[in-house]
Amino acid sequence: SDKMSKIAGDTLRDAISGMIEGSKTKQRKFMETIELQIGLKNYDPQKDKRFSGTVKLPYIPRPRMKVCVLGDVKHCEQAKAIEVESRTVEELKKLNKNKKLVKKLAHDYHAFLASDTVIKQIPRLLGPGLNKAGKFPTPISKTVQEDVNAIKASIKFQLKKVLCLAVAVGNVQMSEAEIRTNIVYAVNFLVSLLKKNWQNVKSLHVKTTMGKPFRIY
Repeated sequence: SDKMSKIAGDTLRDAISGMIEGSKTKQRKFMETIELQIGLKNYDPQKDKRFSGTVKLPYIPRPRMKVCVLGDVKHCEQAKAIEVESRTVEELKKLNKNKKLVKKLAHDYHAFLASDTVIKQIPRLLGPGLNKAGKFPTPISKTVQEDVNAIKASIKFQLKKVLCLAVAVGNVQMSEAEIRTNIVYAVNFLVSLLKKNWQNVKSLHVKTTMGKPFRIY
């Protein structure tokens, strides 16, 4: 799309094949994630609005991301059927709002999904622990499977105090076309969040977990 004309197609293609090549020469014992690193300019995190936005990518960047369902009977059964871990209300009660145990629960998973009936009870069952960890559950809106996939496909851009951000946009087992689609999608979304769009973008790099960075803008 013309929005992406700021990134030369061949630069992006070369970066992607370079990353894939690099990960093949040095095979790791785990699946490497592909990260998009963003440098911003003409932005003052003190004064300017600190943006935050979540976008669902076309392809899941981190298939192994651990999601836990805090569910009613039906949702816990759905989770079990697709080998997604879950906790029932009874199991959550057993944690007795113990800060250490709630902290451990939060630490063990990347994200949580919860049934409507359970979400209302979270503060009473667990206290503020999940919220503090930035992992308050997302309500289950469709099926557990669809919602787990939606969470795994979503990435969040959040400006904190520094002018650099990094997000997962893929992994080395995806096809080059899929990686490209995700990168384009992520960059377009990020640019739409910025006050001056491309004028706020200083640099864009992509790299695998252990590989070297490739500059694409």
